[in-house]
Order: sequence, then C-alpha cells, then structure tokens
Amino acid sequence: MKHLIVSVFAITALAPPATQRFTGTITDSVCANADHAPMRMGPTSAECTVACVEEHEAKYVLYDGKNAYMLSDQRTPEKFAGQTVRVTGTLDGRTKTIQVDSIAAAQ
Repeated sequence: MKHLIVSVFAITALAPPATQRFTGTITDSVCANADHAPMRMGPTSAECTVACVEEHEAKYVLYDGKNAYMLSDQRTPEKFAGQTVRVTGTLDGRTKTIQVDSIAAAQ
C-alpha cells in the first residue's frame, strides 16, 4: 500500500499543470495594482501601461484585483493594455507566471 501511495504522488508530480482561465486587467509590473495616476505616463491606463513597458523596462502583467501575474507572452498584451481580459494558460505558482496559451477580451 505504501508503494502505491508513493507511486501516485510521483505520477502526480510528473503530470503537466492544468490549463486554467484567469480574468483581470492587463497592466505593467511598475503599476501592478492598475493605479496609473502616480506615474503620469499617459492620460489613460492603456497609454501608461504601454509607456511603462517601453520606457521603464516594465513587463506586462495580469492584475486580478489581488495579485499580479507575470505573462510569458509579452507581445499580445500590448493590444489589450488597460483592458479586462481572459487569459488561458498554466500558472507557475512559484514564480507567479502564467504560461500564456491565449488572451482575449473578457465578455
């Protein structure tokens, strides 16, 4: 029985992480809480997000209201900057990075 339990844990540890859906706002790692007012990098959240990525070497992140998740895809989020989106992918809980499969406008 003990060998069976160990085998189950070993198989589970080797299984790929499950794909999940995350909903939140595309923002940047400098303004990770989606409050762009202090940065004054543009008149809108979208413009501030893009400017922070371009000028301050920030990264695009998904902010869900509590947590900011780094996104493996750093190209697609630009067109969704400042918008609420649904990201499909797998989460690396250790690094809080979503391995992005797709990004779409939330409906």
